[in-house]
Amino acid sequence: MTGSVCTDLCHASGGAAMHLKKYLLKGLHRLQKGPGYTYKELLVWYCDNTNTHGPKRIICEGPKKKAMWFVLTLLFTSLVCWQWGLFIKTYLNWEVSVSLSIGFKTMDFPAVTICNASPFQYSKVQHLLKDLDTLMEAVLGRILGPELSQVNATTALNLSIWHHTPLVFINEQNPHHPVVLDLFEDNFNGSASSSPAPGRPCSARRCKVAMRLCSHNGTTCTFRNFSSATQAVTEWYTLQATNIFAQVPNQELVAMGYPAERLILACLFGAEPCNYRNFTPIFHPDYGNCYIFNWGMTEKALPSANPGTEFGLKLILDMGQEDYVPFLTSTAGARLMLHEQRSYPFIKEEGIYAMAGMETSIGVLVDKLQRKGEPYSQCTKNGSDVPIQNLYSSYNTTYSIQACIRSCFQEHMIRECGCGHYLYPLPDKRKYCNNQEFPDWAHCYSALRISMAQRETCIYACKESCKLLGTSPPLPPCLLPPVSPKDCDWIFHVLSQERDQSSNITLSRKGIVKLNIYFQEFNYRTIEESAANNIVWLLSNLGGQFGFWMGGSVLCLIEFGEIIIDFVWITIIKLVALAKSVRQKRAQARYDGPPPTVAELVEAHTNFGFQPDSAMPGPDAGAYRREQNPPIPGTPPPNYDSLRLQPLDVIESDSEGDAI
Repeated sequence: MTGSVCTDLCHASGGAAMHLKKYLLKGLHRLQKGPGYTYKELLVWYCDNTNTHGPKRIICEGPKKKAMWFVLTLLFTSLVCWQWGLFIKTYLNWEVSVSLSIGFKTMDFPAVTICNASPFQYSKVQHLLKDLDTLMEAVLGRILGPELSQVNATTALNLSIWHHTPLVFINEQNPHHPVVLDLFEDNFNGSASSSPAPGRPCSARRCKVAMRLCSHNGTTCTFRNFSSATQAVTEWYTLQATNIFAQVPNQELVAMGYPAERLILACLFGAEPCNYRNFTPIFHPDYGNCYIFNWGMTEKALPSANPGTEFGLKLILDMGQEDYVPFLTSTAGARLMLHEQRSYPFIKEEGIYAMAGMETSIGVLVDKLQRKGEPYSQCTKNGSDVPIQNLYSSYNTTYSIQACIRSCFQEHMIRECGCGHYLYPLPDKRKYCNNQEFPDWAHCYSALRISMAQRETCIYACKESCKLLGTSPPLPPCLLPPVSPKDCDWIFHVLSQERDQSSNITLSRKGIVKLNIYFQEFNYRTIEESAANNIVWLLSNLGGQFGFWMGGSVLCLIEFGEIIIDFVWITIIKLVALAKSVRQKRAQARYDGPPPTVAELVEAHTNFGFQPDSAMPGPDAGAYRREQNPPIPGTPPPNYDSLRLQPLDVIESDSEGDAI
């Protein structure tokens, strides 16, 4: 029974293969209507029927002209393929063209962010900076030299701050053996030569001032050199102040800054008066309390339809520079920035200064840059495809590359140093760096700050915004015009009365800043990218080259595609025939002589005694006859000796009356 089942399966598979081959042959013949069943016949048929110039002459001319036309056709086909490759390569470069338009139209007035150059009022942070300021005065005394120092030698110094990150002198009179000296010690055992230089003590005029940064309890130290002692002292003080402010809650820092009612004395937008209540407060770590006009977060952005100062924003600000932090701020005035609505103001990187005692006019020309997205550039529309967590998303602002780069740096800072820097927002459940909890943070921060690998990683990960808005540079500031005391006094009397309810003048002329922000005669400049080579350009050039060199068209390409399909059909048929011939050869190899007849196979598989299948003999009839019992009388099956299994040639004529 098992043998008969296997035989039936073999016959069924052979029949299915035969029908598949016949179907493929029929389908091929109906597709090409007479080209034939070989590769040569297909090529001859194609050359005789195609509309492309050249191939037809190959089969119609004499031997010499056939060779000539074959060479010409091959040459022009190569030229067409070469030109096509160039055009496709140019298209895949995704080049863009830039269009520039300029003019004036009614636009939303840009958001204006103003900050005081001093982040805090010294009267409110003096208790936090008392020890640091005293130490700073002593440092300046050592740098200036004993002859210029005015520091009281008996003043008690909090050297715990100093020992964590000290400043040192580096005497390089002998470049091969530099001498490193601590400002408050006789020598420092951390250089090639720790002996102090003979003679006069070292000072900033003869030695370089550097900052010593250590980690792992002082076992690993580096020196950060500066070209000027002023830079060294400023960086050192800023680093120590950062450590102090990082430990103060944000609500207290806001209370220590300049309030809006003291900073903004007068405000006028066009013909409409405004005041500090029209500004949105925001705390900036570098500049303390900042205030944004026309930010568009909770109210609709204000438009402006006319150019000139009369239709812009006018501000009078009091910087209160008499209460500046002495060593933290070296510039008196306002820091301001013009930016798009609902965007975070990175005022330290992109802002400008308006000096105290001066009037600054800013004629606004809005630059709008519209980039093409993928695949023309690697810009992003909203930052959702950037793999960096935007730490500024809590402000509900739009994406910018500055936010991404600063978020990326904070991410590296947390991963490498274990804490976040005070100048950047913090992720959840993280702490700012300080000397008490993270004693090695200054060394780690300095190494990360100068790391090229960190910069390249962040620049590679962050993408530019597809839509960018900027403003033109402001006009240069001018001094407030000189006036007589009588002309000047009434202005300051009025401003003092409005702010402090005082009959006396409480404002200093040197601390006043006047700002005029308005649209120029042309208030917008749009730079828009468009595809330099689109699909229409590509198809036009491909068709032009094909038609010029070979007189072809799209229909010729369809004809060529038809021949490719015919080639595939013939290849499949040949593979099927090859597989069948291999299978037939394997079947014939099982027998020594000719294949058995149908009668022999039927007789070999007939169970005359109704015996179990396990006792069933094989196809050897002689062995079966020797072992079987005398047969029961009955009618034997017919003996069809004339029917033999022969290979079937399935290649038939494809007349219209044939059926599959």
